Amino acid sequence: MPISTRLTELLKIDHPILLAPMDVVADGRLAATVSRAGGFGIIGGGYGDEPWLVRELDAASGARVGVGFITWSMAKNPRLLDIALERKPAAIMLSFGDVRPHVEKIKEAGALMICQIQTVEQAKDAVANGADVLVAQGAEAGGHGVARGTFALVPAVVDAARDIPVAAAGGVADGRGLAAALMLGADGVLVGTRFFATQEAVGAKSAKERIVAASGDKTIRSILFDIARRNVWPAPYTGRVLRNEFSERWRGREAELMQHQAAEAARYEEARGAGDFDTAAVIAGEAVDMISDIPPAAEVVERIATEAAALLAGSNRYRVSG
Repeated sequence: MPISTRLTELLKIDHPILLAPMDVVADGRLAATVSRAGGFGIIGGGYGDEPWLVRELDAASGARVGVGFITWSMAKNPRLLDIALERKPAAIMLSFGDVRPHVEKIKEAGALMICQIQTVEQAKDAVANGADVLVAQGAEAGGHGVARGTFALVPAVVDAARDIPVAAAGGVADGRGLAAALMLGADGVLVGTRFFATQEAVGAKSAKERIVAASGDKTIRSILFDIARRNVWPAPYTGRVLRNEFSERWRGREAELMQHQAAEAARYEEARGAGDFDTAAVIAGEAVDMISDIPPAAEVVERIATEAAALLAGSNRYRVSG
């Protein structure tokens, strides 16, 4: 049963489930699959690999998708946004950094502007600059973020967003997460880690298997892997990944790791190429506890939607006495 919200109406989708634009992982094939299943797929433009972006936009041709960018990557290569807009995506999602330089171009192209935020202040700023949709990202999420938890952040952003739809992100991997987000006032969810562990997602099978086997207790939010990748983000952003031998060796020793950055960066790059996830990071959020298989992405959309609809239709688990 479709769940109708302001988000489904705005994006013209059946289910209020958005694919997080995970760098590299959310390619054209995965985004198109999620959209054709009734959700909304967003290609991960990430750090701005132009040939990759062109290829994946072409791969999603015929599907109604969006494109997500790390906003400051577009400052380094303004052509990225032009390339995306030429292909008439339904939406552009901007995460991290100042959206103002890009608003006019996005609006003139007829695309919706989705802004991911991590604080109420950022939400207010995005609203003031013309956001059509807000994504309230809690610290439970995999990848980069800040410190606030999803459960408290979402209703605060909903209150600040006025009439703008809000999607919850961070810690959502099943229908319970979608139902909870809707009860908190959100209009849908943006899902990353659950879609990483699908058949269509780009990524090594062994990385997906680590997600299936992991516990949220075994994730870590830090800058360790950014140091190893020579790509340390500005404060207050840190990244959540699965713990591994590398993180356990260096945890709490960030300053020392910086002193050995050259050697460790070379070792890390070699490990990434070899699929050695004892050293290289598997980017995943705390929702890994709810992930036990690697199904087709369309099945994930259907499961989340069906579970949430059943929960929202009523539960006999609780009774309220008068």
